[in-house]
Parts: sequence; C-alpha cells; structure tokens
Amino acid sequence: MKCQFCNTTESKVLDSRPIENGMAIRRRRECLSCKRRFTTYERIELAPIYVIKKDNSREAYNSEKIKNGILRACEKRPISMLQINQIVTRIEHELYSNAENGEISSMFIGELVMRELKALDEVAYVRFASVYRQFTDISSFMDELTHLIRENKTDKD
Repeated sequence: MKCQFCNTTESKVLDSRPIENGMAIRRRRECLSCKRRFTTYERIELAPIYVIKKDNSREAYNSEKIKNGILRACEKRPISMLQINQIVTRIEHELYSNAENGEISSMFIGELVMRELKALDEVAYVRFASVYRQFTDISSFMDELTHLIRENKTDKD
C-alpha cells in the first residue's frame, strides 16, 4: 500500500478490525520510510449492479447518488454522517441480496430509501418522498402527510 505522504510502498499494519457488519476491514498502517500513520479500507469487490430506470433505460449503480439524495433530504436535520453512511450500507446490502441477474429497479431503491428515512426522521422522509414521488400539487403532498400522521397515531396507541 502506497503511503499518502511520501509515496513509499513499504508499510506495516498496526491494527485491523472489521467494519460495516464485516463487509469491510479497516487497517491502520505506519509507513516504514516516513513513520507517519494512515488508514486503509479493504472491501469485497462486488459484481456490478445495473439500475433499471422508469423509462427502462439502464445505468450502473452508484451509491453516491443514494447518499446525495439522503443528504439533501436530511439537510439541517439532527442526523449524523454516521447514520447516513449506515443507511447507505444497509440499502446496498439489500440491493446486492435482491438483484436478479445483476439488475434492480430504481423504484425498489427509492422504496428502500423511503423506508429507512421514515424510520430515522419524518421530515427527511417527507422531503425525499416529495421528490421521489414527484408530488405535483399540494393535495398529493397533504395525502402523504395525512397517511404519515395516521401511522403515527396507530403506533402510539
């Protein structure tokens, strides 16, 4: 592994530990040349997944698109980057578990994101749902809010 500070390829591993529910390994390293420390991550290389869009076109799965959508929905909400990264990891795990022939529908991804956000923060959920479901008027937006309020009352009773 090349040192990010001096570009030497000789380093030693000081500590290794599993992360992301065992899906990756975090390694703390020390460069043998400059003695500075840095962190590397080792992940399983997964087979590519293609997303089937609403218009039946296909594009390569990109977790950054999910993360960016969640970040926009969670803007100015009391939600940490750790929580967001955990959501993305859970969604990715479910996508790889459910991909048939290396393909998954964008609707399935959107529903997974909404489920995760609904459990985390209702405001973030409504923000994401308003874009994902493409509310065209206040009525459809209010329908979603009314449904959410009813669910909350049922859960509390």
